[in-house]
Amino acid sequence: MLLAPPRILQTMVPPLRGLGSLASLLVTSDVLSQDNAVAAEAIAQRQGLRIADVLMSNFGIAGLSIAQAYSTMYQTQMVNPCEELPDPTLLDKFGAASAIRSGLLPWRIMGASTVVLTDKPDQFDRQSKALHDTLGPVRFAITIRDYLERSVLAMRHQSLSYAAETKVPEHQSSRGWNAPLALKRGLAVVIFLLAGLIAFPIATVSILCALAVIVLILSTALKTAAAFKCLSTKNDYVPPNAVPARLPVISLLIPLFRETEIAQHLLARIREIDYPIELLDVCLVTESDDLTTRDALGKTVLPTWMRPIVVPQGTLRTKPRALNFALDFARGSIIGVYDAEDAPAPDQLRIVAAHFANRGPEVACLQGVLDYHNDSANWLTRCFTIEYASWFRIVLPGLEKLGLVVPLGGTTLFFRRDILEELGGWDAHNVTEDADLGVRLARAGYRTELIPTVTQEEANGRFWPWIKQRSRWLKGYAITYAVHMRDPRQLWVDLGPRRFWGVQLLFAGTLSQFVLAPVLWSFWIIPLGIAHPLLQVLPPYWFWGLAGVFFATELINFAVAVIALRAANKMWLIKWALTLQVYFPLAAVAAYKGLSELAWKPYYWDKTTHGVLLPDAATQPHVHQASDA
Repeated sequence: MLLAPPRILQTMVPPLRGLGSLASLLVTSDVLSQDNAVAAEAIAQRQGLRIADVLMSNFGIAGLSIAQAYSTMYQTQMVNPCEELPDPTLLDKFGAASAIRSGLLPWRIMGASTVVLTDKPDQFDRQSKALHDTLGPVRFAITIRDYLERSVLAMRHQSLSYAAETKVPEHQSSRGWNAPLALKRGLAVVIFLLAGLIAFPIATVSILCALAVIVLILSTALKTAAAFKCLSTKNDYVPPNAVPARLPVISLLIPLFRETEIAQHLLARIREIDYPIELLDVCLVTESDDLTTRDALGKTVLPTWMRPIVVPQGTLRTKPRALNFALDFARGSIIGVYDAEDAPAPDQLRIVAAHFANRGPEVACLQGVLDYHNDSANWLTRCFTIEYASWFRIVLPGLEKLGLVVPLGGTTLFFRRDILEELGGWDAHNVTEDADLGVRLARAGYRTELIPTVTQEEANGRFWPWIKQRSRWLKGYAITYAVHMRDPRQLWVDLGPRRFWGVQLLFAGTLSQFVLAPVLWSFWIIPLGIAHPLLQVLPPYWFWGLAGVFFATELINFAVAVIALRAANKMWLIKWALTLQVYFPLAAVAAYKGLSELAWKPYYWDKTTHGVLLPDAATQPHVHQASDA
């Protein structure tokens, strides 16, 4: 559509007198009823929103109709930049990401001015000075937000894709990981251990056993401290005492990849969220070559507050890269992250909004509690549920209360947008971007708090997919630890001594515990009448002492499981906690798989398939949980 220069405004001026408001123009055009116009204006005034945004989100008024009304109000031509492409020089000068974030697109130079396209002419005067500083004299024309975004993507998808992969500063990112060097060092360690076992078998086994026992004791001590802290302060959570006068706009980023089994269930669950739809911005983030998911969404009529964001192909495909790309499109001041299989509590977003409103800016992130709705599917899902209950209801809250770094979970996360962007979003190359972001938040002086709101997920109930998922997590833990230990002295300065040592236990300790697990398993040969190598050098009472350590560790783990299951109202699972000794060895297999991948595919994202076990229960997680109890 061509632009008619005489009708383009030189500067921002009030709407043409006598035409009335946007709502009244739409009523006159028979696009909107009078009752809905009154209701929309009341909502906009109450929430502090633009009337146009309320009309689209709550009353389904098309962006084209609103743009046409604006064109009449301001006597300004409409432009479709997908047909009449912007000047690429102007776009690059302003920045593709800036155009998408601001909803302003420098289009053409006409005369002495730059014509800037906007879908918010009523706010143009607030931005005109900043635009003038970059572009010189400016004037505006009307477009539709969807046209603007598609035009920018068509012209600059490669630069936007690259930016999504490099948002985090290189010295804090894993994108410089040297896989050949990791292979050489890994082989060197293996050869060194084999040589030690051959040349000095007793000494080597003794050292490995000592390391394994020390790590076990320290890790158990940390879990014990977390449990005691939770028990001593279990009733100290006070619901926010003030609800914000105006709730914030919350953008929910939901990455999807080959999720056709649960796509419809996902949409149904998101619709159950109790939050004003005019303040809800749901971004369904899909990959450009994932035609299956895109086709499934294409057959679904999405509400106006729910929209797909298509991520162009790049040098890698990871969840954090997709989140970084979608962040520019998000409209909220709070950014939430859900997984495709999640079923959040209906009041979750109200809790998030109130919690942020009652906390200072140092609280940059809120982590919700994750639980599983298919806990009764099989033995693996039962044990997984017990592990999650211990982690999200005891360990993570305990770490927060102890003032240590909180390694985030990958979902039910909520951030202050300005702080998230300040930190560069997520590390696109890290396969546990959540844990890494938790460390970066702490290093920057921000806090993460746990909130008592639950999101139901689907536990992985098949052995090999479980190992693949866990190997990705542990591989990411290894990369995260290596990245932040590039400069141990600076990490010490950023975190302080207590949190520094907490990071050592959380990351190096977790990895060491699983890697050294076979060393501890070797003691099981003694009851079988097989001579252990250390029998030659250690007196019998040492073995009784080790047996006492192992027994105390298992007793503590069982006690933590009991406390966690009671908090989750799932005490029926307690008998299965006795089988965790058989469950956790799977993680040792996953650890070796994950660590070996550091040498040849450090950024490979092992996709977890959902919707396999009890797909019907995914739509009614709360009912399923109640029937289990």
